[in-house]
Amino acid sequence: MMVFLILVPYAALTLLMLVTSPVPSLLAAAAICLTVIGYDVLRGRAIKLLGAGSAILFASLGGYLMLVDPGLSPSAVKLAVDCGMLAIALLSLAIRFPFTLQYAREVVDAQTAGLPGFLTANYIITAVWALAFLLMLMANVLMIYLPGMPLWSGLAIAFAARNTALYFTRWYPRYRRAKFPSSAGVLSGS
Repeated sequence: MMVFLILVPYAALTLLMLVTSPVPSLLAAAAICLTVIGYDVLRGRAIKLLGAGSAILFASLGGYLMLVDPGLSPSAVKLAVDCGMLAIALLSLAIRFPFTLQYAREVVDAQTAGLPGFLTANYIITAVWALAFLLMLMANVLMIYLPGMPLWSGLAIAFAARNTALYFTRWYPRYRRAKFPSSAGVLSGS
């Protein structure tokens, strides 16, 4: 359920961008982010860096398109979103608070969250997501500079990058628990 809630705004943005203009797509994605944030707050959970950053990113881009440059191409919008997502991931690593840490702390006990391996695992998982965002960005750059590429190829790269990061996010904690059973300290139940 948690992964579903995290990915819904991005899936909605991607699908809506295929059938409508960028402004309603971005504003719908921002609204979904705010709904997920509201859901977390109602359940007594913390506001997540990724969710809040995404809401700001989507709303800012939507506002920019409405007020400043309505002619910005969908490709440029996708590129801006990918740059923003990469920036959120890299910023979370730079401030020493990997964005996956907030999600992970909600599914483990306090003892596990205090283990050194727990933080290390979250740095690694966040770095893998940053790499996935970079690959999605590169796919969009290819789509812009190689306009002859079929649309499905860019979507396939983005889909593969996201799904690989998702698989890694689920696999790596099990791997750490198996390799370091006494000090694995990684999220469980993801």
